[in-house]
Amino acid sequence: MTAIIHPTAIVEQGAYLHDCAVVGPFCHIGAGVEIGAGAVLQSHVVVAGRTTIGARARIFPFVSLGAPSQDLKAALAEGALSIGDDCIIREGVTINSGVGEGTWVGAGCAFLAYSHVAHDCRLGEGVILANQVLLGGHVAIGDHASVGGGTAVHQNVRIGAHAFVGGLAGVEGDVIPFGLASGNRAHLFGVNIVGLRRRGYSTERVARLREAYRRLFTGDDTLETLSDRVEKVATTYVGVSEVEEIVAFLRAPSQRPLCAPRQRGERA
Repeated sequence: MTAIIHPTAIVEQGAYLHDCAVVGPFCHIGAGVEIGAGAVLQSHVVVAGRTTIGARARIFPFVSLGAPSQDLKAALAEGALSIGDDCIIREGVTINSGVGEGTWVGAGCAFLAYSHVAHDCRLGEGVILANQVLLGGHVAIGDHASVGGGTAVHQNVRIGAHAFVGGLAGVEGDVIPFGLASGNRAHLFGVNIVGLRRRGYSTERVARLREAYRRLFTGDDTLETLSDRVEKVATTYVGVSEVEEIVAFLRAPSQRPLCAPRQRGERA
């Protein structure tokens, strides 16, 4: 079955639509765009640049995908955007193309209304951005992480897999995998227990994560550095994949500080 294109839509020569794709009223599809099988663009959707949209995407009205970066230094250079299969992109969402390696979105992600993904972001599978989440350039988010509504994430921040960031937060530092962060200037509050249980993590696995978290961030020895604690935890939890993922995240180079727990007496 061929693609279905509404008479009011504009599909430029060179665009490629796979079988069963649907392009609704008043959409504009650029010449370098590829749209996957079964994808549905409801209406008033603009897709530009070198953008690839995966199969079975559901894209709602007034979405803009693949427009040039808003980085003024990029001089509106046309970059690339790749969106995986089975993504849901709600009303008014904007996802810009990259100016370097490109912007990349994994399969099964959900972008709720008016969220924004800036240039060169890298999002894993199953990521959820609630309404009006703002991602700066070069943000990296791991698989199945969620960001609450109205949250702004500073450029170059990393948010680890399975982490949860509460709504209305300002995220200036990296959030560890499986972490729970929130607050006006986001701080780490513990492990994302609710999210892990929803994904079928056993009580034992969650308990090991909580134990490792306490050793990393709430130890009594104030003379120990975080690096010291990371090495001790790495030795203690050999073979515990979730803890090893946190250790690898903390050891990896970063351009941002760490989103850490609040110090005693520190105001919210």
